Amino acid sequence: MIVFLTSSPSGSYRQEGKRFPCGLDNRNGFADALRQRWPGPARMLLLAASPDDSAVNDSIRNVFFQAFPLTGLPVESFDICDRRDISPADQLKDYDVLILAGGHVPTQNAFFKELSLREKIADFGGIVIGISAGTMNAADVVYVQPELPGESDPAFPRFTQGLGLTEFMLLPHVQEVRHDILDGKRLFEDLTFPDSMCHVFCALEDGSYLLIENNTTALYGAAWVISNGTMEKINEENEITLL
Repeated sequence: MIVFLTSSPSGSYRQEGKRFPCGLDNRNGFADALRQRWPGPARMLLLAASPDDSAVNDSIRNVFFQAFPLTGLPVESFDICDRRDISPADQLKDYDVLILAGGHVPTQNAFFKELSLREKIADFGGIVIGISAGTMNAADVVYVQPELPGESDPAFPRFTQGLGLTEFMLLPHVQEVRHDILDGKRLFEDLTFPDSMCHVFCALEDGSYLLIENNTTALYGAAWVISNGTMEKINEENEITLL
């Protein structure tokens, strides 16, 4: 298995409120790295973050169905695993590339547990691409960073079991959410930093990613470590670090 865990791979842009497909992001060599490992015309599967929102899932699939070929990555087929049809989760061997979609982390995590995906994906032999929430849920133990109103409550579960594809607890879009306020609290200083006591989080900018291959994890692009209430930059744009 080859695993790319991204903050955002791009593949689309917005104009006048609508989303249009474009090539994947090649910052830090992401698109190039995918092309080097692409199996040819790929059978792809989108594993949804919003299993009950078929319109959102169809939109994501349709954008990426065009974005990958625009990047020089041919696609043979592109299926969706959501509430309409969960059977693809039992047939992962039929696919070359799995996409772990972005969305709401707890919602996706519950769906993945419903599918018993942790057990089923363990011996998958193709490429896995995590996007945002999908990247977070790829971890062995997932840090569920509060996102929606009410989730800053101390009773909100902050840690849960993920897919076990990486030991690192990842936080995407750090350049966007670093100074967010949630329920009147600073997302990082008042919530994430206290949660980092005795834990280590890795925060990624869009364009940064982890590549896991041959039992080695490499970090590409700008990233920070958050641990024991402190935040320190550990990687720069266009820098590669083995973790």
